[in-house]
Amino acid sequence: MDSRRSTLSLLLLYTCATLVVVSNGELQRFMEPAKSDGSVSFIVIGDWGRRGSFNQSIVAYQMGRIGEKIDLDFVVSTGDNFYDNGLFSEHDPNFEQSFSNIYTAPSLQKQWYSVLGNHDYRGDSEAQLSSVLRGIDSRWICLRSFVVDAELVEMFFVDTTPFVKEYYTEADGHTYDWRAVPSRNSYVKALLRDLEVSLKSSKARWKIVVGHHAMRSIGHHGDTKELNEELLPILKENGVDLYMNGHDHCLQHISDEDSPIQFLTSGAGSKAWRGDIDPITNNPKSLKFYYDGQGFMSARFTHSDAEIVFYDVFGEVLHKWVTSKQLLHSSV
Repeated sequence: MDSRRSTLSLLLLYTCATLVVVSNGELQRFMEPAKSDGSVSFIVIGDWGRRGSFNQSIVAYQMGRIGEKIDLDFVVSTGDNFYDNGLFSEHDPNFEQSFSNIYTAPSLQKQWYSVLGNHDYRGDSEAQLSSVLRGIDSRWICLRSFVVDAELVEMFFVDTTPFVKEYYTEADGHTYDWRAVPSRNSYVKALLRDLEVSLKSSKARWKIVVGHHAMRSIGHHGDTKELNEELLPILKENGVDLYMNGHDHCLQHISDEDSPIQFLTSGAGSKAWRGDIDPITNNPKSLKFYYDGQGFMSARFTHSDAEIVFYDVFGEVLHKWVTSKQLLHSSV
């Protein structure tokens, strides 16, 4: 992104309803005020943008229904926003065909906070960050890494694709847009430094990290070695409660074995039903839930409690997990 485009993007973000605060040494920050009762509710969806096909439109309809039920504050996208190869430019009609024209329910007309996935990097990754898209649909906010401050909840969005070494060495015929990542090691080091600064300064009751790739998964892609080695220790050291991701086209909940962190996958926004569960990848005791089909996840937080709910393509509840800061983590 050249300096003129970057400046224009920042100016637009400052003038819209969402307040942006930029601090040296920390990630860019967006403010989302909590409701009058202090609660925060949002939906998490990943791996979705297929022009409505593979049940994307049906999932979107159910998201709108549940969004109204939970009094939705905003939507989180865990990446792979546009298939098969991201957007080819900021004027790609796929943006409206897969986003604006699909998520039309009144309850979904809130801010969408999105990270990039590996498929997004296969196109023009800068396009999804462009202010031009915000001009087309003001809901859209996508940066490489940033923070959403919802008062009692802080969400730290992390650009995980550059962590994965095989994308540089074993691209499998794909071309990745590495213009913003001239050096993998330097980029990851700087990102981890900025994330750690932001986490340490957080006073939020609940801390959530969002990335595209899974740390723990029994799905097709499985664990991401680089994230477990480089990112997970920072999460553990800084009291992170939840890690939310996509990448595997499924819904799942895995508990960490030696910390309170819960790993939540919501990557079932369209194409799913891969049918290749690997039950020996993780300790069965740590696996709380797995569903190899389309759906999404909702989250609701109060000062004392958190509730995570997974839904299928029909909007039926598949799994619910409730925890309290005063109690040990428990499953329902």
